[in-house]
Amino acid sequence: MMMTPAQAFRKITEYFSLDSEVEAHDSIHAEILKGIAFKGTNLWILVFAIVVASVGLNINSTAVIIGAMLISPLMGPINAMGYSIATYNFELFKKAAKNFSFAVGTSLVASATYFALSPLSTAHSELLARTSPSIYDVLIAFFGGLAGIIAIASKNKGNVIPGVAIATALMPPLCTAGYGLATGQFDFFFGAMYLFTINSVFIAIASALVAQFLKLPIRTIVDPKQKKKVNRWITFVIMAVILPSIYFGYGLVQNEKFNENANRYIENVSLYEGNYLLKSDVNLNKREITLVYGGTALTEFQKDHIKDKANSFWLEGATVKIQQGISFSKYGDGGESIQLREELARLVSEVKRRDVQLDSIQQNQSLGRVLLKEIKTIYPQFKTCTYADSYTFSDSLRAPRRTALVLFTLDTLNFTKEDQKRVNTWVNSRVQAEEVKVFFE
Repeated sequence: MMMTPAQAFRKITEYFSLDSEVEAHDSIHAEILKGIAFKGTNLWILVFAIVVASVGLNINSTAVIIGAMLISPLMGPINAMGYSIATYNFELFKKAAKNFSFAVGTSLVASATYFALSPLSTAHSELLARTSPSIYDVLIAFFGGLAGIIAIASKNKGNVIPGVAIATALMPPLCTAGYGLATGQFDFFFGAMYLFTINSVFIAIASALVAQFLKLPIRTIVDPKQKKKVNRWITFVIMAVILPSIYFGYGLVQNEKFNENANRYIENVSLYEGNYLLKSDVNLNKREITLVYGGTALTEFQKDHIKDKANSFWLEGATVKIQQGISFSKYGDGGESIQLREELARLVSEVKRRDVQLDSIQQNQSLGRVLLKEIKTIYPQFKTCTYADSYTFSDSLRAPRRTALVLFTLDTLNFTKEDQKRVNTWVNSRVQAEEVKVFFE
């Protein structure tokens, strides 16, 4: 018996239902309160986690950074702020915000102290990745926050909370901000703090939404006017945080497109009239492409031609800089220079000739398959096709004649001479060779 659409919908919604797995409201409340305090054990764990994360960023080790995320207790007060907003518990919000601010301040001091004392000061990729947040970081924080608060409210927490700690990445931005303070690079500091703010705000918003969805009880008396005021503030904070991230996200997409087009352009001009591209560099921020060539000295006309080619790869706004790495013209106009130029020209010609040969061999290898596929549309009884490129030698010929040999295998003997003539004519027109011989078996 088939289910009706309404029954099917109810069946599906049962899989997503949280009713049977949600903890008692008092237990959820107690769990959230437990994660707020930053003193004693929690404070020491936070400091140790910050140092571990700072070391990981300093030596560019992803594994060490993940370890620091796993032991970080920073999620507690953020979830508490979201929960307190959803239940309009303003005393709890003040307490959570106070503890959160203390934790952030302690983290910045710990990370800045480490980086000030560390002999390594290079900004590796793991550090740089925390200085350019975008809308994608908003999505990570929001959905990670949803998973985290649902795990706290559930009886079956499993390994969700450690996974959320890794995904939302609260520790590395704080450490990167500390690095910016320690080295006086305030663009690092502000970029990392913006990423940390994105993560914190949207984890809190996710916690508030889930708390309202689970209908966690409001434990205080709330004035309706105060409710409206809170909702307005939430909207303002979301917009203030999300709008810059959309702008940065758009910039990230544009950078990816520019980088892809630039790489295609660089590949196209890697060999130009006897000059080899020795080195290339793409500066995404300045929209600048630097090309360093080796070979004969490039004229201004040649340089302009290389630059004009960028327009064919949607790089109209890009600046192309061309530099000469190794130029044979530096060695003067003597015989040695002329010999080097001639040798380079010969090598370039040889490379091109070999490329043509390889292309020809690759095409010949697949020509038999192509012929079989085409002929089977007319004669389905053809089973196989063997193709070979050969040469015919004769005393009467000054040079061997290129001959294409084609052998067709049929699954039936019912194939007339008239059909064979038709196939012969078709193969001769299809295969480009001085002579074509077709056999049937």
